[in-house]
Amino acid sequence: MKKPKLGPPNLLRDARVYLSGPMDFVASREDEKRFGWRNRVSEFLRVFGVTVFDPWFKPQIRGVAEYGREDETTAKVRTQWSFAQGAEGAMARANCAEHFWPALHIDLRMVDTSDFLVAFVPTNVYSVGTPHEIIMARQQRKPVLFVSPPVEFPTLTQLRDHLASRGDGEGQRLLTALEAEVPIKPNPTGSPSLWYMPLIGGEHFFDGFGFGQYAKLFGWPRSALDERESRTPPQKPLLPFLESLNTKLPQKWDRARKQFGPNDDWLLWQLEGGTDEGATVKGVNLEAAKP
Repeated sequence: MKKPKLGPPNLLRDARVYLSGPMDFVASREDEKRFGWRNRVSEFLRVFGVTVFDPWFKPQIRGVAEYGREDETTAKVRTQWSFAQGAEGAMARANCAEHFWPALHIDLRMVDTSDFLVAFVPTNVYSVGTPHEIIMARQQRKPVLFVSPPVEFPTLTQLRDHLASRGDGEGQRLLTALEAEVPIKPNPTGSPSLWYMPLIGGEHFFDGFGFGQYAKLFGWPRSALDERESRTPPQKPLLPFLESLNTKLPQKWDRARKQFGPNDDWLLWQLEGGTDEGATVKGVNLEAAKP
């Protein structure tokens, strides 16, 4: 397949990126794997020579076939969970924990070997692995490109209006109770958790992907991803940022100097040659290691 014209690989060539985001409590794990945002972002980044780690399609491990692989049925193991005391409950909990350990292990290893992360973090989807991966990356001072889209519920608004037009007081009461139980919390500005703000850094937040700008170039069929961004076009989309990142490293805002300055989170290795003196260290402590 012919690659779209976006400029040759440059700064991003041979970089490695991990795609972090909810996989468990999404509307459909099957649809998320086949048609989700990771598919498009992977295709986009590979044009620039990036190695993409996608947790839906984990790399093969030498000597350990299918280690940590996930699919749309993986979450079903949670049905075996039990809070019961005694040996039976302990065995059920251990089986669940051990069953998912390989997936957790390989996902964190992919984070560890990546140069930066792209994280999709809608505020209406519960996720534990995503914060774990983000925190691990930031502890290593790796950049995390954090997409926090607007969260709105147009169908909920339509249902509320429908019940009101019919004078269905009981339906309205039940709907209000459901909103409190779930809870259903719109976030029309896409503002992230206050905890994420200092953790990520102000310049690496995005309110969408900007798929529409590149849909024709890549031949992406219109989907729910595009419908959401059509309703609320991103003010700061991710994909144009990634395109510019291939030619120029981003800066960050210096609060003390009140201007942009160098961003030392971006460490993209240049390892041409593989075994030359710039890519490996020779002779370190060899004498001390002798018996």
